[in-house]
Amino acid sequence: MPELRIPYGRTQLTARLDGSLKTELLAPAQVEPLADPPRAVREALSHPVGGSRLEDFAKVHSVAIAISDKTRPVPHAVLLPPLMEALEKLGFARDAITLVVATGLHTPMPESEFAQVLPSEILARYRVISHDAAAAGDLVSLGTTRLGTPVQVNRRYAQADLRLVVGNLEPHQFMGFSGGVKTAVIGLGGRDTINQNHALMLDPRSDLARYDDNPARQDVEEAGRMIGIHFALNVVINESKQIVRVLAGEPQAVMRAGIPLVLQIYQVRVAAPFDLLITSPGGHPKDINLYQAQKALGHAARVTRTGGTVILVAACPEGTGSRGYEDWVTGMASHQAVLERFQREGFRIGPHKAFQIARDAAPRRVLMVTEMPPAQVQRLLLTPSPNLDAALTTALHGLVPDARIGVMPWANATIPTLA
Repeated sequence: MPELRIPYGRTQLTARLDGSLKTELLAPAQVEPLADPPRAVREALSHPVGGSRLEDFAKVHSVAIAISDKTRPVPHAVLLPPLMEALEKLGFARDAITLVVATGLHTPMPESEFAQVLPSEILARYRVISHDAAAAGDLVSLGTTRLGTPVQVNRRYAQADLRLVVGNLEPHQFMGFSGGVKTAVIGLGGRDTINQNHALMLDPRSDLARYDDNPARQDVEEAGRMIGIHFALNVVINESKQIVRVLAGEPQAVMRAGIPLVLQIYQVRVAAPFDLLITSPGGHPKDINLYQAQKALGHAARVTRTGGTVILVAACPEGTGSRGYEDWVTGMASHQAVLERFQREGFRIGPHKAFQIARDAAPRRVLMVTEMPPAQVQRLLLTPSPNLDAALTTALHGLVPDARIGVMPWANATIPTLA
């Protein structure tokens, strides 16, 4: 009997399936991590791609670095010390360097939480602030993109002489790929910027693993050029969150150099849709809340047949992660009602999460194993299961003997593609 091991928060859930059932694992390719990641970071900084070098900014006065918040597993403890060392060697004083936590429309991180994303030596030596998209006085407006997105960005970041981004290059459900300038454009953007850009997700070309003709992503690239983001330090990680490649240099060149490797690692071909797909975002921090964990459902729906079942395993210790989403969906009678209301009212951040879930859940049954209270899960129009075994018992009941069953343990970083 095959044993399932599904990431869940900081641990995992296990269950056994009858050996007569045919199961298929959808998982990233196993890639060995770098033997010496700090050395790889230093080498990437010394040999940047795209013609943008840190040395070109040796005579400027201030530096701002956009870094990811606690919802992203970015290995800051490996990336930042070599980067700071390189900046100080160029003559930058420590008080000239500011790290800005790129929260986007997430709740701004209080100083007491900075240690969740930054090593103690960085916190002790450099100024760290959290972005607040709702603080209009902390934003500067830089114009409008060709697709109509008003470019508002954190003032402290925009006014620095050298602007960097640090993050992971990985799949994204409608932006195609995370990484590059997205950390600053969205992570340090104003509400209007994020809302208008994310409305482009309704375009069918705004899709997972799509880059060159992806309207949402190319809108972000244009905004990044308007902000003037000089340099990116990005990594590609494996499913164990270990670094397999480090890239540095001009942001768009970093994207083009990294995307082929991301596809090589994370794209999985699927012969036909599944009747049942058991999926997890990949554990902490990807399942810190439903706002993040929804991506696993989105990826699963791509390869689960209409009328099929998805078991979503996501701890969500911080609940939905969005009061706007939760308030908007509370009281709705069905996923179809959500879709109809969203179409009437138009795109808004928060309610867009209800739309994404309804779009994928309306044609399928979604069972959820989570720390969230069952009543809360039901208000979100999902079906709670007390544990993985119970969810499997429910899902397997009535399945035909030759049913296709898939297991996708790291869904947020898996690109399932129907052959």
